[in-house]
Amino acid sequence: MPDFQPDARLAADSHALAELPLCQVRLMNDARFPWLILLPRRHAVSEVFDLEEGEQQQLWREATAVGRALKASFNGDKLNIATLGNMVAQLHVHVVVRHRSDAAWPAPVWGHGQPEAYRPEALKDLYERLLAQLDTLPLAAPHPPKG
Repeated sequence: MPDFQPDARLAADSHALAELPLCQVRLMNDARFPWLILLPRRHAVSEVFDLEEGEQQQLWREATAVGRALKASFNGDKLNIATLGNMVAQLHVHVVVRHRSDAAWPAPVWGHGQPEAYRPEALKDLYERLLAQLDTLPLAAPHPPKG
């Protein structure tokens, strides 16, 4: 969908990382937690059940594959996968690696403290690391988003 755009709040709070078959992958701009967002490129979709059945299955495949790779890459203790949508109605899936030593453990990361933006050099290194991980997924090869 060439004219697809993320919700303004998602765009402001995250960085576009890659495109999977269904979802745009975005990195949440909060260096405290390894945190990706999967955003199905579909208009007027706010709930998983708004997707066609095959798209629902693809969303789960992508969330599972991204979560597995992210958890392994960051040696996580737990993985949180969630759709909330209370602040941003546009359907998006949070994939967050958790460590028992993180600032929010064991509570959810949402609403905990203030986000810490990535420094530009750390963001560049993280992009390269995450793109390498996404390249190994058993999905169509991801590619960086245009623009």
